[in-house]
Amino acid sequence: MTDTKAEILARIRAALGTDGGSAAPAGATAAAGTVPREYRSAGEHAPGSDVVLDLLIDRLVDYKAHVHRVPVAELPALLARLVAPTTREAPRGSVVVPHGLDGDWLSALGDDVDVRTDSRDAPLSAADLDEIDAVVTAARVAVAETGTIVLDGEPDQGRRAISLVPDVHVCVVRADQVVQTVPEAVRLLGRDPARPLTWISGPSATSDIELDRVEGVHGPRTLHVVLVS
Repeated sequence: MTDTKAEILARIRAALGTDGGSAAPAGATAAAGTVPREYRSAGEHAPGSDVVLDLLIDRLVDYKAHVHRVPVAELPALLARLVAPTTREAPRGSVVVPHGLDGDWLSALGDDVDVRTDSRDAPLSAADLDEIDAVVTAARVAVAETGTIVLDGEPDQGRRAISLVPDVHVCVVRADQVVQTVPEAVRLLGRDPARPLTWISGPSATSDIELDRVEGVHGPRTLHVVLVS
């Protein structure tokens, strides 16, 4: 057994109070039920600060997501461009939105976009969602250091299925929802522990043993993140 593995197991035994009387390793506590948590609990920068936003953008771009920064007044026009039909063969596009999404966000959509609303009381079927081009949702929180956006199923984010089936996901994130570290996000999400969580780090992607990347296998092929300030 390696020294590292032995130390991990010793820490677990000490935390559970089942170490058989052996001394706990340096830095561990032998108090039953007490687990040492020495990780960073918060970042050095405030949520929504320029440093945090720049870090999130850097991570998202590295994950091949498309990032857009706009003031709230320009949000409807941007969303209209992102979900508009892109080919002559498809002169009419379609988008699904959760029932609690801010209606003003969609005010610039034209007649060439068919808007479908989904809710838990009136859910669209998987077959219906498979025929829809894009989805627009809000978000609960974003983590800059990992480039992760979290949805928690609230009315402006909707059921998990709507953000996983359409090929394009347009996710709107307010600047003040962006925190630096995972522990900050977990504390916020822990206020409502029963909500379903979807953690998104870039568009859906996988790779084979030769590291050939394939996108869109088990989720949206394209992720647009709209940062609103």
